Amino acid sequence: MMAALRTALPGFRQIEWVEHTGSTNADLLQRARTGHQYFSRPWLLGANLQEHGRGRRGRTWLNRRGANLMFSCAFDVFLAPQMLPALSPLAGVAACEALRSMLALPAQQHLLMKWPNDIIWKMAKLGGILVEVSRAGTAGQAADHYLVIMGIGLNLLDARALSQSLDRRIADWSEVVVFDRSAAGLRPVDLVAAIARSWSDAIQHVVREGLDDFPQRFSKVDALAGQHLHIVDGRRVLQAGVACGVNELGQLLVRDPSGVTPVIAGEVSVRAGA
Repeated sequence: MMAALRTALPGFRQIEWVEHTGSTNADLLQRARTGHQYFSRPWLLGANLQEHGRGRRGRTWLNRRGANLMFSCAFDVFLAPQMLPALSPLAGVAACEALRSMLALPAQQHLLMKWPNDIIWKMAKLGGILVEVSRAGTAGQAADHYLVIMGIGLNLLDARALSQSLDRRIADWSEVVVFDRSAAGLRPVDLVAAIARSWSDAIQHVVREGLDDFPQRFSKVDALAGQHLHIVDGRRVLQAGVACGVNELGQLLVRDPSGVTPVIAGEVSVRAGA
């Protein structure tokens, strides 16, 4: 895996793939904090098993060896603070674009992204992304210099068991392969390299060009467009309306009778039958 990734990702300065660890996101953050600055970034760290894998809002990522693809990348990013929240949906869009690029057109139409950054196959969760931003490892650098860690967990197998344990429908890559037989030739290393490269390209584009084109880019993979939904915090409904894309800061736009409002935080719940 490491040899193939080093060939596929010549721009990455550190690539490791380990048998098991606690959390690849946490490991990369710790390396930055403890002075591993003699490595220039980007870095990539993957694991066959994460014992303390994390999802958004502190959730635990369920995994077993061979059933999940789990890795994180660390990047140096130079952006204004108000642009940083957009990196989370940007990571989701870039990962979704990378996976779609390897599929035939009919399959691409079923592979979408649910804001802020879940990868969706036929409206079931295929993968989740966690983006963390820190100043660790940037001491003495420019005020707009941040360490950004993007981590992903992609289900390769076990969708049925996960669906039963979580009481909601979960997807895995084997379902994509059944639908699009051309995907059967893709190896895990191909998926990792495509996503990592897409993340790196997306960050470079935003640093260089900004976020003006992000709403249009997002619209091509938007799983929520036109959906009636609730924005919830626990059991409390914060907002209800119809999803209508994102703005330049990556905030979800929700239309209700009073107009269009950007959503900064909260869980999205699609209203069944609306």
